[in-house]
Amino acid sequence: MDFSICPNYFRPDRTLSDDLSTLCSGDEADSAPIGRLVLGLYGRLVPLTVSNFKSMCTNPNSSYKYTLVNKIFPGQYFLAGRQGRRDKGEVRPPLTLERNTETVDPRAFELKHSRAGIISLCLSENDDDEKIKMDPDYRNVEFLITTGPGPCPQLDNKNIVFGTVLEGLDVVTAIASIPTYKPSERIRQFNDLAEFLGDDRAQNARAMWSRPLKTVYISDCGELKVSNPTLSPSLP
Repeated sequence: MDFSICPNYFRPDRTLSDDLSTLCSGDEADSAPIGRLVLGLYGRLVPLTVSNFKSMCTNPNSSYKYTLVNKIFPGQYFLAGRQGRRDKGEVRPPLTLERNTETVDPRAFELKHSRAGIISLCLSENDDDEKIKMDPDYRNVEFLITTGPGPCPQLDNKNIVFGTVLEGLDVVTAIASIPTYKPSERIRQFNDLAEFLGDDRAQNARAMWSRPLKTVYISDCGELKVSNPTLSPSLP
């Protein structure tokens, strides 16, 4: 899975039909590669979660490619794979994606977020729009990767660990170091008051918190065919 930064995403002459594939690829794009993550997946432990993730990496028509890293929490993890509109750098899962029954299986939550480079299906941290979640065909494909330096026990028993970074922890560190939007203490207090009063705008405002100030996106993804692997994922 390759990650890059795209300065063109916020250019003033952008049209509504432009998406990341238009703005961040081609000879005129000023896209800067961050690097590649090689991921090892726990297919025997959580086969449905892994199968859906692999489909989202390899589907030629609807994948993680040209979608955004939507939130970064320094010292903890970053999020990618939020569902929504492709022109906003969000994911549109294929209709053929299998329903993941592991989200209600206690055995799928046994692995811990014990170190940097843990890959997990977002459940408690999922920030997909509630209207999207209400769709009977909804399939959760948002994932997080822990960035370290320490474990993230607050994620344990609430999200499904399904893999680990085999190569590219320096890329994880580089993504984690990108500045994010942080509201002032006064804005946070106003937001808490608005939420207490039932103002829906409070939740909309919070959706902007922790978003990277640079356009970090998945520039490519796929499956590596390795006949004799020299690396294998170890359980956390």
